[in-house]
Amino acid sequence: MGKALSDAEQEGENIYAIAAIRLLILTGARVGEILTSKWDFVDTERGLIFLPKSKTGAKPIFLSECAIEVLNAIPRLEKNPYVIVGASSGSHLVNLQKPWRRLRTRAGLGAVRLHDLRHSFASFAAAQGASLLMIGKLLGHTQMRTTQRYAHLVADPLRAVAETVGVHLAPSLASHGPK
Repeated sequence: MGKALSDAEQEGENIYAIAAIRLLILTGARVGEILTSKWDFVDTERGLIFLPKSKTGAKPIFLSECAIEVLNAIPRLEKNPYVIVGASSGSHLVNLQKPWRRLRTRAGLGAVRLHDLRHSFASFAAAQGASLLMIGKLLGHTQMRTTQRYAHLVADPLRAVAETVGVHLAPSLASHGPK
């Protein structure tokens, strides 16, 4: 996806659309949260975008160094408070679908939806050993049952660790097991 984004940027794709997609990939935020973020909400020193309103109320979006780099590279337009600038003066981008379709085709992603980037973020967090509680906090879920759909993702790395431990401990048990 990185090459597709870079190539599209070099070929004149909307830089704000590309930045929005990069931020979606890096934060797990909802599309509307990224598109309506204002520079006043961004605190790169603390590594977050603090949304006063979202689907689930006020919430922080935690930023990795890569996400901060994306934000720092976005041109700010005078008299436009939005991070992801739209076509009209003082507005935000309202629709990412056309640039997303072009980018996913370029990257060979088939029917992947923008919202699937949120699920991918959660999957990567789970693969890194993040708990369901942490994943839920990162995604801004207020109900644990919303995050439960990622339970199988958290179980996979745990199974892998259990298998690794078992492989290392099994030889010591073989000579001491029942006869």
